[in-house]
Amino acid sequence: MIEKIVHYLNLDSDLEDYDRIHETITRDVIFKGTNLWILVFAILVASVGLNMNSTAVIIGAMLISPLMGPINGMGYSVATYNFPLLRIAVKNFTFAVGASLLASTAYFAISPVSTAHSELLARTSPTIYDVLIALFGGLAGIVAISSKSKGNVIPGVAIATALMPPLCTAGYGLATAQWNFFFGAFYLFTINTVFIALSSVVISQILKFPIRTLRDEAHKTRVNRWISIVIIITITPSVYFGYGLVQEERFSSNAERFIGAVGLFEGNYLLRSEMQPRRERITLVYAGNALDSLQKERLRLRAREFGLADAEIQVRQGIAFGEMPGAMNEKEQLKSEINRLTFMLRDSNRRADSSEQRSRIGRQLLREIAPLEPRVTACVYAEAPVFARDGAASEKRPLVVFGVQRLPSAAERRKVEEWLRSRLDRDTVLVYWDSAWPR
Repeated sequence: MIEKIVHYLNLDSDLEDYDRIHETITRDVIFKGTNLWILVFAILVASVGLNMNSTAVIIGAMLISPLMGPINGMGYSVATYNFPLLRIAVKNFTFAVGASLLASTAYFAISPVSTAHSELLARTSPTIYDVLIALFGGLAGIVAISSKSKGNVIPGVAIATALMPPLCTAGYGLATAQWNFFFGAFYLFTINTVFIALSSVVISQILKFPIRTLRDEAHKTRVNRWISIVIIITITPSVYFGYGLVQEERFSSNAERFIGAVGLFEGNYLLRSEMQPRRERITLVYAGNALDSLQKERLRLRAREFGLADAEIQVRQGIAFGEMPGAMNEKEQLKSEINRLTFMLRDSNRRADSSEQRSRIGRQLLREIAPLEPRVTACVYAEAPVFARDGAASEKRPLVVFGVQRLPSAAERRKVEEWLRSRLDRDTVLVYWDSAWPR
């Protein structure tokens, strides 16, 4: 079985001739004539696509871009200790990057549209996920170059690793003097470059490409040490940004649930809300009776139930019914009161639906547990916060009470609790067993 797996994973059977691979990589390293013109046109196409916020145009620019050549050349030359080729690859890559930045900066400097659309913004905050995309995309690319059947891998790698858009975004940052755009996008481009080149190094060594120059072991050790240093310097900020992205996503999810839960609060209905995940700030604007300081504090305490204990909750009054007889005419007051009552009715219906849903879950659990634990004769399901002595309340947790004729063993109870956590898709479920209930 293992031999069969190794046979399917073996790359040697489809490996291209080493001299032909060397010739292909060396040819693609050079930037002059056709390659240079194609690069400039690709940069301009990508810049127009970013300016128009057109994904299709950007993908087209990535497909025609020849930037992958010198990057693969750098990785291949390091793996084979071919330092004359490395110098050529670095020289051509530097020239290509300079020409790309010049072309994109010139375009955005004369373009009448200077708005930063979503396609531009997406290239300014690289994370660890961009590292993984560049690494695996680069692996696919160098494997395809090394094989006899190239297929359509190279165009796909060009799209996935996205070398063109970050360079164009960096040019936009230079043209508009927005340095956060420039540094963020150029860092993303650096990530893609380093890890595509690293992929070439790894695959070149795995496939045992012949070393083209004679070097002693000490020199090889220095090269490997420099590779490690470059990787660490490149990857460290992306891990930090990736952690921040995960925290922002978690905050946004908790904030959405919190905002949905406080849409109607003590006779006031939510006019609008605003989330700022990076600052961990939520702004709530209410209409209705004027909110006093105690009510605002209760809103902040409510946020703790949704994992937002450290969030800044700003509560503002948009319209206060008791303070506006002179500011609003009768028609406006009536419209606001109708909106408030409508919101109250919707909230009441939502609570009723939620209560009915919980009762259905209890009935369903009672039916589903019968094969697992036939001694269960009754089931109660609810969701409630857990309060601590310091006054803090956790997020609402599922509470399940099983009525049994005879209490199961500890191992049997643990088995049921594990099943409940999986069934309800919750990390924590409060489970209680009562052999004296129901009577």
